[in-house]
Amino acid sequence: MPIEAITPVAAERNQPVPRHRRVAKVLLADSELASRLTLKSLLGKAGYAVEGAASGAEAISILDAHQFQLVLADLRSESEDAGPSLLSYARQKEYRPATALLASDLVERGSGNASGPQEDTVVSMTDEDVSNLLANVAELIGTRADRRMRRRHHLS
Repeated sequence: MPIEAITPVAAERNQPVPRHRRVAKVLLADSELASRLTLKSLLGKAGYAVEGAASGAEAISILDAHQFQLVLADLRSESEDAGPSLLSYARQKEYRPATALLASDLVERGSGNASGPQEDTVVSMTDEDVSNLLANVAELIGTRADRRMRRRHHLS
């Protein structure tokens, strides 16, 4: 039986949203199991199809096999470079997914942005308001869609 998600509107009617009606595919790479499962549940209930990965190597393997509209990576996985390296790899894919680092400890890390040629967008998990997290995810996916539409329009 396929896993189904409940969107806020459907939840009021207690109706699951089938996989084919989900908003977008998200790859969530987080080395902390509790965090990964919590975010996977939140995003799933918002209508996103979420695939989880416990390591950068697992995430790369999944990226090589499937396409995603958004790739989220935590800042604490494996090493300081693991999250930014995964996002850099994802951005090289032909379909160019939106990418962002997940951060629950931005205060300890200053701004939380990675150094390098392209600073990564950071989605904060410190907000007690879940709607902010979901709004940030929706904005990232929407911005990606806009870029793709402009690129297609420009090429035609």
